Amino acid sequence: MKPERLAAFTDGVIAIVITIMVLELPTPHGDGLAALKPVLPLLFAYLLAFINVGIYWSNHHHLLQAAKKVDGRVLWANNALLFCLSLVPFLIRWIGEEGVHALPVAAYGVILILSAAFYLILERALIAAEGESSKIKQAVGAKHKEWISVAGYAAAIGLAFVSPYIAVAIYTLVTAMWLIPDRRFEFWR
Repeated sequence: MKPERLAAFTDGVIAIVITIMVLELPTPHGDGLAALKPVLPLLFAYLLAFINVGIYWSNHHHLLQAAKKVDGRVLWANNALLFCLSLVPFLIRWIGEEGVHALPVAAYGVILILSAAFYLILERALIAAEGESSKIKQAVGAKHKEWISVAGYAAAIGLAFVSPYIAVAIYTLVTAMWLIPDRRFEFWR
């Protein structure tokens, strides 16, 4: 399989994930600004989740632009990443129905950690498919942002049971750190 086909498949799945997320948003009852107040936490959760899914899509796009070969390990690593991302609408719905509470907020962090882990596994699978001298191996670097992210997610999961709002603040800070697109792969185009 060519990397372009995998990228197209991933684009389609991510488009569906984002569509499902927005369909989970309730319509405010009323026509004034006060009608938005009850749904503001859910709108923020949606925004944060949308940005996170968008970051994964953007970085995945750059990663596959550098890829030359896809094998079975790459396909399954990509499927695992997509599985995690496909759970995001479920978590948004859970937060929407139950509110900003410890378990749904912690579960969101678990999905963030799993997504990060499977993205790393995807990188390793692509390197294994192409060899240690691959462009991807040369581009991925030391992963400082990745390890800071995982540490932030892990801390937020625990802190969600102290204050879910502290956990959401940590998720927001980690997300803000990733708003600058991954340029490591731009050199290889």
